[in-house]
Amino acid sequence: MSNVETIGSLGENESLKRTIARLNLSEHALVGPGDDSAVINAPDGRFVVTTDTLVEDHDFKLSWSTGYDLGWKAVASNIADVAAMGAVPTALVVALTAPSSTQISWLEAFADGLRDACTQLAPGCGVVGGDLAASEKVMISVAAHGSLEGREPVLRSGAQVGDILAVAGTLGRAAAGLALLQSSNTDAIAAYDDWVNLQRRPQPPVAAGVDAALAGATSMLDVSDGLAKDASRIAKASAVTLQIDPLMLQGFEAVIEEAARAIDANPGEWVIGGGEDHSLLATFPSQATLPRAFKAIGLVLPQGPAPVMLGASPLPESGWDSVTG
Repeated sequence: MSNVETIGSLGENESLKRTIARLNLSEHALVGPGDDSAVINAPDGRFVVTTDTLVEDHDFKLSWSTGYDLGWKAVASNIADVAAMGAVPTALVVALTAPSSTQISWLEAFADGLRDACTQLAPGCGVVGGDLAASEKVMISVAAHGSLEGREPVLRSGAQVGDILAVAGTLGRAAAGLALLQSSNTDAIAAYDDWVNLQRRPQPPVAAGVDAALAGATSMLDVSDGLAKDASRIAKASAVTLQIDPLMLQGFEAVIEEAARAIDANPGEWVIGGGEDHSLLATFPSQATLPRAFKAIGLVLPQGPAPVMLGASPLPESGWDSVTG
């Protein structure tokens, strides 16, 4: 008989005990893991909440990502949404389903990824509860909470004509990493591991969300599905047209040009349509001083025939669709 410990052999209580022991504490929790619900401090009586789900073979492959990678990614993708509201991530609730044959070492690595992502991307934030259940495939669902600290939330619907369109973070790097993974050619580029890890473990500029709110951002969102698609969401919500300057995107394209050349891909398509960078796209009044993390890439125009323009040309809403893939 095998002595390998699995979720099935240990049961829910012991498996959760092993997991919780590896997590960091949230500085905002009044009651943490162990009771039926957590209690989170909300100083001004308001909080933001968001949720996201990752499903095996649709959003990730276990052959590509370790338990640690998935713990990290689950945190990063959710706290980026909190940051996009101009809020500070405070607490996460994580539900995980996995086959009963899943080894406890995988679950522990998953917990380590949750912990390290919180510590590095959003200090003070932590997992305060969740659930573990058996299923045929791995599915991860996270609910993230954040504090507005007395500020008004930054919505998608506030962009004004004349505003500056700017982005904080990367564009196209996660798509480059995914394309390299899909190519299965680990010799395609010397820095293969570095590139694919950008896809496995996103690095959203979380602190830039608060900086944007303090600088007077009129709208903002997390670029999770691609620049073109997410820019169109701001444009539609605000009843404006966003015009992106193609020259302003050249710097993003130059960074990923080597990876694109290695597998005969177009870096511009990754920048425009690639998702999962979890950067922040925001608009600011023309007289505002952009926070250091943000780079201007365009302007807000009166509503025209297309939600987004790339220079003088309408930009199709290409990108990731979480339902159709």
